Amino acid sequence: MSDSLAPFDIIEVSFNNGSRKDFFRNSTKQVFEKGEMVAVEGISGFDVGMVNLTGELVKLQMKKRRVEDTPEVKKLLRRASTEDMNRMADNKNREKEALIKARAIARSLGLEMKLAEVEIQADGRKATFFYTADDRVDFRELIKVYASEFRVKVEMRQIGARQEAGKVGGIGSCGRELCCATWLTDFKSVNTTAARYQNLSINQAKLSGQCGRLKCCLNYELDTYLDALKDFPDDCDVIETASGNATLQKRDIFKNLMWYSYDNSNKQYPLTISRVKEIRQLNRQGIKPEELKAVEVVSTKPNKEADLGFADVVGQISLRSLEKASQKRKQKSRDKQKEQQKEKQKGGAPQQGQGRPQRDQRPRNEARGEQKPGEQKPKGEGRQRGNEPRGEQKPRGEQKPRQEQKPRSEQRGEQKPREPREQKGEAHQRSNEQRSEQKPRQEQKTREGGGKPQQSGGHSGQHHKNRNRPPRKPDNKPDNKQ
Repeated sequence: MSDSLAPFDIIEVSFNNGSRKDFFRNSTKQVFEKGEMVAVEGISGFDVGMVNLTGELVKLQMKKRRVEDTPEVKKLLRRASTEDMNRMADNKNREKEALIKARAIARSLGLEMKLAEVEIQADGRKATFFYTADDRVDFRELIKVYASEFRVKVEMRQIGARQEAGKVGGIGSCGRELCCATWLTDFKSVNTTAARYQNLSINQAKLSGQCGRLKCCLNYELDTYLDALKDFPDDCDVIETASGNATLQKRDIFKNLMWYSYDNSNKQYPLTISRVKEIRQLNRQGIKPEELKAVEVVSTKPNKEADLGFADVVGQISLRSLEKASQKRKQKSRDKQKEQQKEKQKGGAPQQGQGRPQRDQRPRNEARGEQKPGEQKPKGEGRQRGNEPRGEQKPRGEQKPRQEQKPRSEQRGEQKPREPREQKGEAHQRSNEQRSEQKPRQEQKTREGGGKPQQSGGHSGQHHKNRNRPPRKPDNKPDNKQ
């Protein structure tokens, strides 16, 4: 970190979705944030890229790539305008067609090279052709053809197979995006010895990546394995016993065991490091032990797994268990329905038997008939006399005359008195003096006229006056006749 308070004036800018990165000096002293589009100085023009890093982190990145802070560093011009973005989009759309034409031209010239990508500058004045080749390629004539065909300044840049895979991109065998396409910039050489130290089988199909070379991730854990192998003896590849010579097959750094096998058999014997050193010391003295004293390795799974505090969401769910649970639920619902039907049948049999004598039991029906309207009583009598002929049945007028029905309406009035409702109405209407005076007048008129008592159902006082007026007219008529 620098001691001065002034921020570092160099910014890292990425081009073409991060496939190429470069450093530019911020001479305008503007504050830029990551993700902003800026216009930078290019070859005979300008280019547009995205801000990737700012501040003191740029110093570490420059030191990693061995780039020195010199006045020759290109300058950052300005923030990208809408015109710059539109011009860049038009030139980027030409890249696919240019790549197809460039491959056809290289094939027609008979050059053994593979074009991986074509990158056109934002202003359209320069085009960079990235290619891979095993041998040296003479492309002097190819540049002339490209310059006349695309009418741009041509730059040829050779890259390796790993960089080509990073530009193309893809998904690795681990299920994640390729390291060379995301964060890896330095490509170190990978040998098969890295796989041997890690006890991996030498299988070219499994150890090679999409670039056709050995995977870069073989070097990630190599240092850890080398540190663990320091405790293992180096000169114990072959040990001598009374039964014969035993050859080392593999080293297990997790269990600190060394596996040996005899020349005549394929059986492997695990030995501890201390036992191997002991046998090696005896062999130097000319002594051959009778037994190897192999360790018994038992691979047993624990009965109860430790509770790690989280659920295994990645595990597969068996559909058979879900089907069995649904079948059990359906069976339980069916059994409940059957039990309910049986209970209904058992409880319904005596009710059907009791249904017939209820028609003949008149006292209960008569008691009910007194409370119910008078019109329902002859219907019940007609049902009881089903054996009698229809001609003998009396008409409804003879069975129950209208005069007899009046006392039943009076009985209804007795059963449902209106006194509590009138009291409630009086309690609510005490504030109005006129309504309180009308209430006793209406009661007196009903008593003098001998009319029916008021039915249940709140009516206004004016409505009761209209109902009580007709009885007064017949009283006046006989007086006039006399």
